[in-house]
Amino acid sequence: MQNTNKPNIPSRLLWEFDYDSFDFKKSYKIVIERVLERGNLDNWREMIRFYSKSQILETIEWSSQIDEKDKRFSRLFINSDFVNVV
Repeated sequence: MQNTNKPNIPSRLLWEFDYDSFDFKKSYKIVIERVLERGNLDNWREMIRFYSKSQILETIEWSSQIDEKDKRFSRLFINSDFVNVV
């Protein structure tokens, strides 16, 4: 059974935080931003499974770390069916 309180996101993406006590729901913008910047396709799929589409899109708009080109790609990718392809 999968833990619904914590996504299966590698700790290497959150290297400066205490992974065991990290609040994935409260700090969703940090997690989403890291996955968008540094995650692989499996990480993106897990992010989409755990967080709502509106949370992801909100974080894309909010982030000052993600440049405009990557923001456009992220919005396109999140709205595509590509992440659902196995």
